[in-house]
Amino acid sequence: MKDLGTSCPNTWCPGCGNFAIMNAVKTALNSLSDEGLSLNNVVLVSGIGCNSKIADYMNVNSFYSLHGRVFPPATGIKLANPGLKVIGHAGDGDAYGEGLEHLIFAAKRNVDMTAIIHNNRVYGLTTGQYTPTSPLGYKGRSTPFGTTEMPLNPLELMLVSGATFLGRGTSHGIDLLKKLFKEAILHKGFALIDVLQVCVTYYNMYEYYDKRVYELKDHNPEDFDAAMKKIREWDYNTDSPIALGLLYKKNAPTMEERFGKFDRENIDRSSKIKKIMEEAI
Repeated sequence: MKDLGTSCPNTWCPGCGNFAIMNAVKTALNSLSDEGLSLNNVVLVSGIGCNSKIADYMNVNSFYSLHGRVFPPATGIKLANPGLKVIGHAGDGDAYGEGLEHLIFAAKRNVDMTAIIHNNRVYGLTTGQYTPTSPLGYKGRSTPFGTTEMPLNPLELMLVSGATFLGRGTSHGIDLLKKLFKEAILHKGFALIDVLQVCVTYYNMYEYYDKRVYELKDHNPEDFDAAMKKIREWDYNTDSPIALGLLYKKNAPTMEERFGKFDRENIDRSSKIKKIMEEAI
């Protein structure tokens, strides 16, 4: 169980950033297991894409959803069994494209789950089309003359949508990923880690990131304005510095807590109405 591996053959390309993400998740889960978390209470939910194969390669409970639909079933799983630790894995095209509305509402509702976004800024499984985070002018299979769209800054959108834990890491920084993943899983509320995960085959950005990333120091993650400033420092399209680490954290009631309170109030109200009717009869 410590290895958390399976017998399923791994088809990721050599050098793919997904290996770092999977190893960091395994380390985080093993650390939590040593501290008392039962791995039987962990559920991975994945969408469609290279990243989603992680559900095949990790020996924990898992659920395959449709493309862009990671977070609706993840929300349902959490509501059905609030004791589970739900971890959603999605790509940038999966989460920030077709599934963006579901991601926004999961953040808005503050569902108690962890979203790990494998953001390689390209559709790797379908051989190199541009995604919502590809830079202006990106040349790929669907845009041979370059994209004409500015990229989306997903962390900015998640911050204003109500996410209560936001972090950023890279697939060249596994030690930071281990730390962020563990903190995100322990966080009570919607936690999202945007991982700048490199696709070596269709968009090799290792050198680009290595020259620009830095780890946050003396940053107050509870300060909304400070978080927004750091998030906007790099807009996925410039050569600006790229801040890594915990960008934002806030304590707030979760959807499950509000849902449970609403449910209990309705049960109490129904019981009172039933009693009044019985007395009247």
